[in-house]
Amino acid sequence: MCVSSTSSKLRIDFCQQMTIDQRYAGVLDYFQRTQPNPTTELTYHNAFEILVAVILSAQYTDKRVNMVTPALFAAYPTPQAMADASVDDILHHVKSVSYPNSKAQHLHDMAAMLVDEFHGIVPDTMELLTRLPGVGRKTANVMLGLVFGKAAIAVDTHVFRVSNRMGLANGKTPLEVEKALTRHIPAELRFKAHHWLLLHGRYVCRAQRPLCLECALTQWCRHHSRKQKPQA
Repeated sequence: MCVSSTSSKLRIDFCQQMTIDQRYAGVLDYFQRTQPNPTTELTYHNAFEILVAVILSAQYTDKRVNMVTPALFAAYPTPQAMADASVDDILHHVKSVSYPNSKAQHLHDMAAMLVDEFHGIVPDTMELLTRLPGVGRKTANVMLGLVFGKAAIAVDTHVFRVSNRMGLANGKTPLEVEKALTRHIPAELRFKAHHWLLLHGRYVCRAQRPLCLECALTQWCRHHSRKQKPQA
């Protein structure tokens, strides 16, 4: 690993020349040792509730979603209850989130489809999940990993940024990053890796002013090695 060298220049050179397998090995080993059981920060009790919460979390923080969902779940505890509600009624509960009008419509239509086509049960495949209004590939992957225990990697804005910044992927789209992560991360670690990278991006490797001085992954980070100047 990079830290084995006492020379800053050699350390930086090695980081820059590190193979992709070495980079993944270092990052995954760190997370497995320090965060063996990561999970979502969204609060939920069943598959329907987490689906609703993830739809609401798009371009919105988990913390604030958790402030909205208790009253929403109390009012509409089942897909049938939400499908029977008007969009305006749902909007009343979610008006503080980002894009409230479209999300209220998505929640109503998603619940209606669950009732009409899936007997009120959240489906467990990418194909079926992405048929639901408001559910894209990222949301479907969250559901597949979190609820159904499948080897899925959901690429949100945090995972996308951290993966590219650290050198784990060179993707211009979330799908390209997802494919790169899938190639290099063992199946049993893929959904954990989603949480690891998401939380790292949320609290350390932030979009603006990343906390590099507080980051334990700098020795494997391509961005950090590139911005360092070797000492004479």
